[in-house]
Amino acid sequence: MREEENKNVSKNNWKRILRKKWFFPSVYLVAAALILTGVLWYQSSLTNVEDLADDQDNLQNETDQIDYDNQPATPVMELNENLNMPLHNRDQAVIKTKFFDYSASAEDREKALILYDNHYYQSEGVDIAREDGESFDVLASATGTVTEVKEDPLLGNVVEITHQDGLTTRYMSLGDVLVETGAEVNQDDAIGTAGQSLMGQASGVHVHFEVVKDGNKVNPETYFNQPLSNISVEDEKSEQKDQPEEDKQPEDKKEPNEDSESSISMTNT
Repeated sequence: MREEENKNVSKNNWKRILRKKWFFPSVYLVAAALILTGVLWYQSSLTNVEDLADDQDNLQNETDQIDYDNQPATPVMELNENLNMPLHNRDQAVIKTKFFDYSASAEDREKALILYDNHYYQSEGVDIAREDGESFDVLASATGTVTEVKEDPLLGNVVEITHQDGLTTRYMSLGDVLVETGAEVNQDDAIGTAGQSLMGQASGVHVHFEVVKDGNKVNPETYFNQPLSNISVEDEKSEQKDQPEEDKQPEDKKEPNEDSESSISMTNT
């Protein structure tokens, strides 16, 4: 009986609420608010999706407009490279002629003299050959730009590569030349083959290799396997200041045609 009474009371309460004038308008208002909220949320979601799509399209357009081909080439860690000997199988390389260094021993200075046409010349680079005397590929000692390719009557084929910070390397007595002026080369790229020249006849098949820093010749052997940033002219100048007076070259013993192309790498002594 009690359960039936409770049910009747509950039904009567709902009937009273439904008979209220404000009930249905309130229901309509709540429903309208929920529907409006859903519509606004849906529109906001679509707007965010469209904005994200537009941002992606703009980013893609900006990326497409970048002309990578015309971007200036940036040397890749060039100054962090070490100065390599200009050939493969460096353990088989021999130095036939040394760089003339006033601070070197008398024996080494004698090995740095080149006899040509009954005159002795001071070597301003090193002659590098293989132990077996065979020809070999000559490689770029460091990354750079080929700034000169020429044939010299005394020095043979010559290739010059310019690097960063006033550094230049020169490769002479080449047989074949595999690069042209203006070419960009990476370290250990083949630029030619070892050959012979009139000035370096005693060295056989070889490459005459020079290193120039800010216009001054430096001893390549000092800097092989050293970072390019270590190459310094000051070291060479300080060594020459310490040379004995009798070892300094008199002015009257310079080669008469020292301004010619054929004398760019040798000084008469």
